[in-house]
Amino acid sequence: MIEELKEHGYTVSPGTIYPILKLMVDEELLEKEDKIVNGKVRKYYKTTEKGNQLLIELKKNLKILVGEIM
Repeated sequence: MIEELKEHGYTVSPGTIYPILKLMVDEELLEKEDKIVNGKVRKYYKTTEKGNQLLIELKKNLKILVGEIM
């Protein structure tokens, strides 16, 4: 995720990302699964139905805002 954001010009640290992800899990917007890969614990996240619905609403609101600005 950090690398993907970097490709889009954003520099964020794990100390920024992980608290946000934890909050999103706590709010049931994401589900987290821990997997052991090459002896290391990797965290995998996916959106919940609640998270998908919020994303749809946020995209709609952003589209309205951009339309008003333009």
